[in-house]
Amino acid sequence: MENRVYYGEYSLSHWIKLILKENIKLPKYQRGFVWEENKVKELIEALKKKQFVPPVTIGAFRKDNEKENYILDGQQRLTSILLAYFDIFPNKKYFNEDDNIIDFMDDNDDNDSIEDENQNEMKAWKFNHIVELRKTFKTDAEIRNKLKELKNQYEVLDVDKSDFSFDNIFLGFSYIVPASNISMDGQQKYYSSVFRSINQQGKSLNPIERRRSLYFLKEGYDSFFEPEATKELKSKQITKKDIDFVKYLSLLSQYAKDFKIDKLACGYSDSRGKSLENYYEAYIYSVVQGEESQSTLFKSFSSIFPNREYQNRFDELKKIIIEFFDTKKMISIIDIDVYLFGLVYKIIFENKSIDISRKAELLNELDGQIKIFKRNKKHAKKPSDLKHLRIRINKSLAIYNKYEAQQPQ
Repeated sequence: MENRVYYGEYSLSHWIKLILKENIKLPKYQRGFVWEENKVKELIEALKKKQFVPPVTIGAFRKDNEKENYILDGQQRLTSILLAYFDIFPNKKYFNEDDNIIDFMDDNDDNDSIEDENQNEMKAWKFNHIVELRKTFKTDAEIRNKLKELKNQYEVLDVDKSDFSFDNIFLGFSYIVPASNISMDGQQKYYSSVFRSINQQGKSLNPIERRRSLYFLKEGYDSFFEPEATKELKSKQITKKDIDFVKYLSLLSQYAKDFKIDKLACGYSDSRGKSLENYYEAYIYSVVQGEESQSTLFKSFSSIFPNREYQNRFDELKKIIIEFFDTKKMISIIDIDVYLFGLVYKIIFENKSIDISRKAELLNELDGQIKIFKRNKKHAKKPSDLKHLRIRINKSLAIYNKYEAQQPQ
C-alpha cells in the first residue's frame, strides 16, 4: 500500500468531539497557542460568513499495532474553535509563568540585552488543558462551568456567535495515511518532511520548535536534546532564556571527532548558502538515524554513549550547574558559551567531572575571560560570527581542562 491522502470536511461540533475524546492529538513538538483574541474573533467571523479557511492537516501514526492521529497543521484554528465553543480565552499573564515557555538564547543574540519581539506570546498553553478536564467532567456543560470557576486562568471570550451554528458550519481537512508496511523510522522521516514543507500560517516557529519534528517519534530523544540540566539555568533565573543545547552537543561532537577547532561548522554560514541551523539539523539526523546515518562530520553517538547510557552524565551536569552557577547571571551568549562549552565537553563527552573545591578559582578565571571578550568591540558586537564562536569554544575548553576532578585510584 502506498502513502495516501484523503480529503473531506467535518462540522465544527465534530472537530470539538474529536479533540475532547483525544481522537486527534498534538505532537509534542508543536508549540502552544499563540493567537491573540482578535485572531480568534476574525476566524469565527470568517467561518460565519462561509469565507475560505485553510483546511486542517491530520497525520495517522502507527506504533505497536495502534494508530494515533496527530494535528500537523491547524492547531491555532482548532484551538480557536474550541475556545469559542466554551466562551473562554486563556489568561496570558497566568500561562506565561509556566516553565514550559520556549524562549531560547542563540547565536543571534548579538547584544547583552535583547528585547524579545514575541515576549507576549502565550506559548505555554495548549488545548490539552481543556482536554484534561474531560477525565473529571463528563459533559460539556460541566467543563464549561469548571472553566468559568478558573477566573485567574481564563477570561470571558467576547465573540459574536449570533447566527453561528457549530453543527452547520464546516472546516475541511486533509488526512495523511502512510503505507501500512512503513517502519517507525520511515514514518519519522516522512512526517518530518511533511511538517517542514507545510506552508505555515501566522507566526513562524522558532528553530527549537521546528527541530522537534525531526525526532518526535523517537522515544527518549527529547530529554537528550533538551535536558533538565540546562533548564536548571532558567528555573534558577541564572538566565532568562532556555539554552539551545543542540548547539553545544553538535559543535562538541564534531570537535570530539578530530579535535580541530578551526574546522568546526566549516561551510555552514549564510554566505555559503548553509546556516548553523542546517548544521544543527545535520547533527540531529546523525543521532536519530544511528548506525544508518551517512554523516561523517560528527563522532558517532554510539561511540560517545555506549548502549545509549548518558543519563548519569546529564545528572552530573545538572549537579555542577546547581553547585557552580547558583549566584551567576548569564545575560549574553558570550557568558553562556564560556561557562558551558568546556563544562559540557568535560562531563558529557569525556564522562569526567570538575573539582568542586576549586569553584572560586574556576569562576574567577571564566569571568576574566568573559570580560576580555566583551572588551573586544568586534567580538562583543558580533558574537555570532563563526570565528568568534570558535574562539569562545577553544578558551572554554582550555580553562576547564585545568579544573578536572581527579579520579579515585
